[in-house]
Amino acid sequence: MSPALISLSVVSHGHRAHIALLLADLARLGRTDIEVILTVNLPESFDDLLADLPFPVVVVNNPEPKGFAANQNAAVAHASGQWFVILNPDIRFHDDPFDALLEVSRMVPAAIVAPLIVNAEGQEEDSARHFPSPLQPFKRYLARLFGVHLANDSIPTRGQVAYPDWVAGMFMMLPKTMMEQLGGLDERYRMYYEDVDLCARARLAGHEVRVARAIPVEHNAQRDSHRKLRYLRWHISSVIRFFTSPAYRSLRQQRTR
Repeated sequence: MSPALISLSVVSHGHRAHIALLLADLARLGRTDIEVILTVNLPESFDDLLADLPFPVVVVNNPEPKGFAANQNAAVAHASGQWFVILNPDIRFHDDPFDALLEVSRMVPAAIVAPLIVNAEGQEEDSARHFPSPLQPFKRYLARLFGVHLANDSIPTRGQVAYPDWVAGMFMMLPKTMMEQLGGLDERYRMYYEDVDLCARARLAGHEVRVARAIPVEHNAQRDSHRKLRYLRWHISSVIRFFTSPAYRSLRQQRTR
């Protein structure tokens, strides 16, 4: 196999069915310049899914569960690719987005890049946004609770490239060296807002965030924070942590200058 150009980091929390579909999609793309780092956060066997793939899979079995940020940071040590991709297990590939992502990445080498994310019906998801205000997460939660539609952020777009403040961690690609220089994801976030925080710190360090809109990928959202009290509690604590963080204070200072 050729040396990996792109390292895809996927964490499974009992997501074997999603992982099976994801690996099958990636195999169908036929790329030999990728590798998958599969972190098994809850005990499961994936041996039967790994045979005859056109790319290597590094399996990391955790002796005990870790948070999302800790798992992704640990995966960086196993990554040999030039680019590091944080990827949800419930992402589906119908076409190959990686050439478009690489094209945008090479335009601005030190940038966080994501594809256009759509749902199973092909509708664009709200996965690329402006940085939120402190009240915005609670407005969004109440809107979902009462079935009220909130307009998505209007993101500047030129051609097939959009320029949001941040992109969701379901699928983001950045140079491995940039991930290391930023210190990875902040592990104090148990779940949620690690992606907002990473993009904020990247912005403060002078990096860009871009969306390559040419080739969409599908996201089958689980929405656990809307169904399980534990996930909702983690979500609220992450919101509070971000809006009291040095990164957010620095962003506010920049905007008031």
